[in-house]
Amino acid sequence: MKKTLYVGFKGKNNSSGMLAERISPDHLLLTNSFAGLKRDIDSVSGEYDHIVMFGVDKNLISSVRIERTAFSNGERKTSRLDPEMIADALNTAGIQTLISDKPTAYLCNEAYLHLLEKYSGRAILIHIPTIKYADDAFMEKLNDEKIYCQACM
Repeated sequence: MKKTLYVGFKGKNNSSGMLAERISPDHLLLTNSFAGLKRDIDSVSGEYDHIVMFGVDKNLISSVRIERTAFSNGERKTSRLDPEMIADALNTAGIQTLISDKPTAYLCNEAYLHLLEKYSGRAILIHIPTIKYADDAFMEKLNDEKIYCQACM
């Protein structure tokens, strides 16, 4: 069976970390700094087949955005996982989903780039709303490991 690590960010009210913890006991919460998140990622063993990372986008309200690529310092990395399969599963669960090829320029993008490098493209980044817009019903829809595992096969 394939082994997946779920990643979010630290913080008492960080919906990405809350979701990673909720989905699986096999999760990692990243430090909210560029140096800290690199250290956190470097400390993860190579035993995982896939990484599903959640980030927060304050502009999202009742939808999620799947990032296909990460970009930093002239370097672009692309996920080898299938964002369309995840999007279809999320849409079936009642969550509006967008797939983006325009990376953000902050912590999520930097962490995603490191994960794509470390795991040879076997990672995906899904931006979700802040806790203000991610109520229990919304989080419950996202809390299905099967949604993410479909793209990891």
